[in-house]
Amino acid sequence: MKAVIVGAGGQLGRSLAAHAPSGVTLVALDRAGLDIADEAAVRNRIDKERPDLLFNAAAYTAVDKAETDEAAARMINARAVGLLADAAQAVGSSFIHVSTDFVFDGKSGSPYLSDAPTNPLGVYGRTKLEGERLAGSTALIVRTAWVYAPQGGNFVRTMLRLMAERPEVRVVADQIGTPTYAPALASALWHLAQNRVFGIHHYTDAGAASWYDFAVAIQEEALTLGLLQTAVPIIPIGTDEFPTPARRPSYSVLDKRSTYTHLGKPAPHWRENLRLMLKEIKENG
Repeated sequence: MKAVIVGAGGQLGRSLAAHAPSGVTLVALDRAGLDIADEAAVRNRIDKERPDLLFNAAAYTAVDKAETDEAAARMINARAVGLLADAAQAVGSSFIHVSTDFVFDGKSGSPYLSDAPTNPLGVYGRTKLEGERLAGSTALIVRTAWVYAPQGGNFVRTMLRLMAERPEVRVVADQIGTPTYAPALASALWHLAQNRVFGIHHYTDAGAASWYDFAVAIQEEALTLGLLQTAVPIIPIGTDEFPTPARRPSYSVLDKRSTYTHLGKPAPHWRENLRLMLKEIKENG
């Protein structure tokens, strides 16, 4: 089996490459390896590689910047998805695309099913939803949330830095979702893709948390492992105390039960995976 990963330089792309099953011939393409906004380049490269699986781990994820850079966000999150989907279809490849909880408005009182009505609050969510539609009905589309990994820019690494540098940190406590460990997401994507699952599905770690809950857990686990030497106060604040250009859904927990059926097991709890990630940081210095 041959697989191509685009967006291979990001934290999910790297995790997909690192967790490729044995026997898979892998072509990992970062931004320099393939400009996914270039129609001719996409068509020619996918025609050359002719993979069985084409993973799209690329995305414009600067949620606030997207509010004033809508054309660039749409190019990567929507138009490029259509180009990749068309190229995959032309050579008979299965197309696997990753989307987001931001397609929802956060007004639900219970976890969002994959067929729940969408209503994105900003440019990022709107362009990701457009990308889902352009991916096509034969694609595997997996919505996820709050992705982090040992490498790259993410909430966990930011919190570790701030907790080491500042006398206190202030974290939003009224946005609820679920953290997702990139290696766990990557393993789930490989399993679903190899089993030819298609349609829209949800995957995150198990459980739910606010950003404040997540920050508290990061400090507790990091202190236990010796990654932090001193605890600092973590102050819960409301979204209105931390204004941003883009609105965020206040509740974006995703219902994963149907995905777990395909996987044959539930995901680990988010705190368990957080502990794994922090242990890896410690082991790798």
